Amino acid sequence: MWRLLRDRRLGHVKFRRQVPFQNYILDFVCFEKYLVVEIDGSQHASSERDAVRDAKLAAEGFQIARYWNNDVLQRRNAVLEDILAKLAEP
Repeated sequence: MWRLLRDRRLGHVKFRRQVPFQNYILDFVCFEKYLVVEIDGSQHASSERDAVRDAKLAAEGFQIARYWNNDVLQRRNAVLEDILAKLAEP
């Protein structure tokens, strides 16, 4: 995913990876658009910790986009299109 997001390759916006924020490490974040992109494995299914984390990030004004590892590997274009759509939201 980093290869696809780095160097303003997607939507001409800057993403950073593995960014410390409060007590969390964000997989990918675009501070310009306040978008956090998380790539998750099955251990995150119905995770209460993730729900708490998402609520804290949302309270800071972030939108959180979560994708499964399998979707990133097998449906990369759909994931990228979804991220682009989220970047376009006000």
